[in-house]
Amino acid sequence: MSCALSIQNLTCKYETQTVLEKLSLEVKNGEIVCLLGASGCGKTTLLKAIAGLLPLSSGQMSLNCMTIDDGENWLPPEKRNIGMIFQDYALFPHLTVKENVAFGLRKQSKAEKESKVQEMLDLVHLSEYGDRFPHQLSGGQQQRVAIARTLAYKPDLLLLDEPFSNIDTQVRHALIAEIRRIFKSQGVTAIFVTHSREEAFAFSDKMAVMNNGVIEQYGTASELYYHPSSKFVADFLGGGSYLPAKRVSEYKFETALGTVEAIAKGQIEVNQECELLLRPQHIQIEASQGSDTRVQEQHFMGDHCRYVIKVNGQSLTASSSQALTIGQSVAINVDEQGILAF
Repeated sequence: MSCALSIQNLTCKYETQTVLEKLSLEVKNGEIVCLLGASGCGKTTLLKAIAGLLPLSSGQMSLNCMTIDDGENWLPPEKRNIGMIFQDYALFPHLTVKENVAFGLRKQSKAEKESKVQEMLDLVHLSEYGDRFPHQLSGGQQQRVAIARTLAYKPDLLLLDEPFSNIDTQVRHALIAEIRRIFKSQGVTAIFVTHSREEAFAFSDKMAVMNNGVIEQYGTASELYYHPSSKFVADFLGGGSYLPAKRVSEYKFETALGTVEAIAKGQIEVNQECELLLRPQHIQIEASQGSDTRVQEQHFMGDHCRYVIKVNGQSLTASSSQALTIGQSVAINVDEQGILAF
């Protein structure tokens, strides 16, 4: 796939405060990319810079091989052919669904507009709602109207800021799957902002985990989850328990659970103290009357339970195929596959 958006060494400042610093990112045509991070990390600022709503202090940005900002040459937002969908969808309350979708099709004839509007409403499964007003729709339906309106004029890039934050939890997952299907069927290139790793995993092709104005790591969900570049990325995408350890050979580490095999992230010398990241799936427990280790906490997760145990004063989060109770004695089995050392 060819590159749709290229950002090189982008720096943005609000007055004297640097919000984004020497940030680089490449998005290929047809990709859905998530900017993931905590509030204040620079996600929305980056979205605004891409849209042309915030000038660059330095760096270069191009869209489909055309420079749109390099600190000196700046293309206005209305000439970038970039669509934006905001948290509140920004639908016009006094216009019907059809009129909202047709709003950006000013240069087309009446017949062309009607055809395009119907095509878009069919695409988002709202063909029967064309004469309704936004207040007569659910949040998920309003979201789909906003997407239909944006896709009607075929933007080169679509930007979405917390697009699912106003959607009820019970319909959010189905809506995410449906919108992803629409984007893929239309070959849409999109960047969306969220602080929810579940939304990022479900909706994106690639994720950029951001922290303090920089991208900590960029790649697919599985790459970032199983091969995080830092403790920050590991914690943000799932976390787990950190177990004190000492490296004794290339792959062996001494711990309170015995010798454990792990993959070192960064430079860790032999005999150097470090920590192993053990996610719940790495620590399997089962009932055992002869063990001194007991369940201290139980967290019901719906389709499974998570348990907290304490080993030599160290609290660890574990999983089990059995239903266990607080205070119950358990035996521990460590699955060493994918354990990381930091």
